Amino acid sequence: MTAVAPQAPPARPPRGRPLWRRVLPPLLSLALVVAVFVWFLPQFTSLSDVWSAVRGMSWTALALLGLAAVWNLATYQFVMVATMPGLRLREATVSTLTTTAVSNTVLGGAALSLGLTYAMNSSWGFSRSRTSVSLLLSGLWNNFAKLALPVVALVLLALTSADPGPGRVAAGLAGVAGLVAAVVVLGLLLHSREGAARIGTASGRVASALVRPFGRPPVTGWDRATTKFRDRTALLLRARWHWLTLTTLVSHLSLFAVLVVALRAVGVSAAQVGVVETLAVFAFARLLTAIPFTPGGLGVVELALITGLSAAGGDRALVAAAVLVFRGLTYVLPIPLGMGTYLFWRHNRSWRREPNSAPRTELVPETA
Repeated sequence: MTAVAPQAPPARPPRGRPLWRRVLPPLLSLALVVAVFVWFLPQFTSLSDVWSAVRGMSWTALALLGLAAVWNLATYQFVMVATMPGLRLREATVSTLTTTAVSNTVLGGAALSLGLTYAMNSSWGFSRSRTSVSLLLSGLWNNFAKLALPVVALVLLALTSADPGPGRVAAGLAGVAGLVAAVVVLGLLLHSREGAARIGTASGRVASALVRPFGRPPVTGWDRATTKFRDRTALLLRARWHWLTLTTLVSHLSLFAVLVVALRAVGVSAAQVGVVETLAVFAFARLLTAIPFTPGGLGVVELALITGLSAAGGDRALVAAAVLVFRGLTYVLPIPLGMGTYLFWRHNRSWRREPNSAPRTELVPETA
């Protein structure tokens, strides 16, 4: 009789997150959106007055709104072109519209958008390292702009107000100092290869400590990878920092322009809410989107804009109408457009390239 060797017990499948942790965030996000649109908005103003303000817009105002919305949709593509040498404007258009649609419809869509950006750029022949540099720089400059706009708004309020008060002045100066310090630190980091290597080594140690309880070996080579990444980032920044700064500012101010045009289109005059007050409310509402309470800040942005602009002196019904028009053009409109560009990308083969075969320039000298 042949002895049968004992078999090892089957490996236990890795445990995923508990069900409640997967279900609770979407439910809380949905509850927040429902609370804003179903409870807060009807309590805040009459929905019939809001609809009357929307219907009362002239054809000239609608045309201006349409032009502002189209220009706003086009501006972020300039940021991607500035940070990705060799990327064509048509490819940037498909990428930005598609990823914006994902971010606006899925909770945690920012992470999915990153993966989709890598997939699209890879299909067009761009390496992961080139995409990483582009995402890092565009993300940094986008966050710098979000930090800078409230500072600028506070400074302008302090300068234009008859009695700005020491609090506003101090807040504006402190914000300027903090922003300048952040930019200086970034410059010093990119200037030193040794500093980048130390950051990579420290990050590798942290990563090794995190994976050690799971029986994974320590990570290696992070110092070399960080140094190479720093070299490519510094090379691109030295050549295009001014274009990156300009395109980022144009993108943020174009979004702000849609809000201003919407306010004027429904009848909120400059005497009620001036441009500076609008910029202050807009800037702090944009800061709230840094925390993904809901996809694309749905509900959160509307709540911040409506309450802030009304507190600044705007008529409640007119302000609510302007904010809803603004969000319709900047939040809702990109969703069907992004669905169309995604389907185009999936079925279009004429733009495809072999891996890592995208055109190279002096800003991408080494093989990725």
